[in-house]
Amino acid sequence: MSEVKNFSAKDFYKIDLKNSTLLDVREPSEVLVRPVNGAIQIPFFELSKRIDSIPKDKPVYVFCTTGDRSEQVAEILADRDFDVYNVEGGLNAVPKAHFVDAKNLSCPGPIVKVDEVVRDALVGDEIQVEATEKAFALDVKTWCERTGNELKSLNEKDGVIYATIIKRNAPVAEKREFEHAKTFVVFSGDLDKAIASFIMANGAAAMGRPVTMFFTFWGVSLLRRPEKVRVKKSFIGKMFSLMLPRGSKKLGLSRMNFGGLGAKMIRAVMKQNGVSSLEELIENARQKAVKFVACQMSMELMGIAPEELIDGVELGGVATMLGSTEKSDLTYFI
Repeated sequence: MSEVKNFSAKDFYKIDLKNSTLLDVREPSEVLVRPVNGAIQIPFFELSKRIDSIPKDKPVYVFCTTGDRSEQVAEILADRDFDVYNVEGGLNAVPKAHFVDAKNLSCPGPIVKVDEVVRDALVGDEIQVEATEKAFALDVKTWCERTGNELKSLNEKDGVIYATIIKRNAPVAEKREFEHAKTFVVFSGDLDKAIASFIMANGAAAMGRPVTMFFTFWGVSLLRRPEKVRVKKSFIGKMFSLMLPRGSKKLGLSRMNFGGLGAKMIRAVMKQNGVSSLEELIENARQKAVKFVACQMSMELMGIAPEELIDGVELGGVATMLGSTEKSDLTYFI
């Protein structure tokens, strides 16, 4: 025979549903009012008939509306050697908040997990999120703006980003004018494609349009500092650092590169014809307030640390990119 352990209702949404059983002993009419996803539903008076259906190989958290019935059920299970916890005070004592543990997840994992929980929450419910990916701070802000949910708070402490979201009614779809913004998704790390990207971005900015450049995969190399930055990396990260170009001056052409000779030739031709160099185009874009966003997931895959990027670059993920494209009337993938 084991003993019943009490479990604080305020930590209800932190219960690990993968490694434990959540047992709901309320009546079906109560469940309809406030359903709890992931719980096994066995009404109090049906326990004797269905007790054998409760898994015994992992902890069981029992709850009801007030905590009275769950306490009685927990004692019965303890008598049968279940590892059982009673949620004190029941659902009435559970804050209307959901907890999302998105730590150690990479884009788009954190936003996908947040979306899943928010969809199941009721309007007005609070969702508390913890994530370690730096890009999540910008991603969750953009996601809330685009979905109509409220970002109540956002802060970072000891490498963990804490976000509190209030679920709101989805905004009514309505016909709206685009903000005439332009988004450039820079996937390529080739010199010629980088030049084209920045020429168009500078042109759009010169027309007074908001411009965002989202650098992903090979495109992140454009944003690396030319000088070596000492940061701790894994073995794979070090290998990628050696193979990837360090900064815009090391980029090659997509065609006819000839071991780097083609890149030098195109730069010489540009100079002769009075065309700004890629480095000048990058600086012009920064002066025109073009927004540079680096995909953190790509950076992690390729072993590029934030300290290695040029000044003025923000870290973002897929939600940041999609939020920008939704406000744009034109999006380029280069």
